Amino acid sequence: MKKIIKQLVEAYGPSGHEEQVRALIKKEIRALADEIRTDTLGNLIAFKKGNGKGRRIMLSAHMDEIGVIVSYIDNKGFLRINPIGGGQPLYEVTGRVRFADGTTGVIGMEKQDDQSKIPVIDKLFVDVGATGRKDCPVKVGDAACFDRQMVETGGNLIAKSMDDRIGCAVLIGVMKALKNSPHDIYFVFSVQEEVGLRGATTSAFGILPELGIAVDVTACPDTPEAPHKMAVELGKGPAIKIKDAGMLAAPKIKDWMIETAERRRIPYQLEVLPFGATDARAMQTTQSGVLSGCLSIPCRYVHSTSETVSYSDVQNAVKLLTAMLVK
Repeated sequence: MKKIIKQLVEAYGPSGHEEQVRALIKKEIRALADEIRTDTLGNLIAFKKGNGKGRRIMLSAHMDEIGVIVSYIDNKGFLRINPIGGGQPLYEVTGRVRFADGTTGVIGMEKQDDQSKIPVIDKLFVDVGATGRKDCPVKVGDAACFDRQMVETGGNLIAKSMDDRIGCAVLIGVMKALKNSPHDIYFVFSVQEEVGLRGATTSAFGILPELGIAVDVTACPDTPEAPHKMAVELGKGPAIKIKDAGMLAAPKIKDWMIETAERRRIPYQLEVLPFGATDARAMQTTQSGVLSGCLSIPCRYVHSTSETVSYSDVQNAVKLLTAMLVK
């Protein structure tokens, strides 16, 4: 499983530019589904038919990652950028970005008179080695992802775009592990989550599931003097969401997760997140409403180039979802 995780997290795929990620996933799952299609917005939808005795279920994990887009090129070839999704400039200074064609740039920062202030994106620029507009290898409107290889430390995996390629890896793991199910299951690898849950919104409208489960990361404030308190720690199991800023999980879905975890002795945690939203919100509010929940992978340093997850939490997320779907 680590091989596909590495391929996914290192791939280029800011919101609206998920083609490379979609191709990787499609290649990995082509023998695992009864039907695979890509819809108008770019969501990759894989269908596994049940035995006719279950429910119509949608599982969703988003392919896109945060990034930046070029808004201006000055006469010395330096790029000005706007964010794609919720980036954090404090994490970005002196980091690298990569464009779709492989062009790499370094993020620099203008002088700040007050060094104690957190930088804002208007003070950042990207250096791609150009000397002017004419020899600049990118143009206004080109998008870039942050650039960082995956590494493993102890039992943890560290990379950019764990949010939410790790969720995509979990869905792939479930597809491989799930041999038989009574349920008709739609595995949705969605687009443009980071800019407003757009892919899950359109795909849920088309699929109209009876039940929906998102798989995404959640904050893991188990580090020294973390800015907020949550009952979530790395390595203690996947987190069953109760609430975030966008959704109250359906009690039926939450209880189904908890009961399955306890019956199978799979470690789990309960998550109350004071901010954020996932594809579960889009599923929950589609058409006349869908019973929805979310299984979260605890993640340190979310929306940075060093998002950190525990490999055991990932494995246990696959075990839990697979166990839920066999009955």
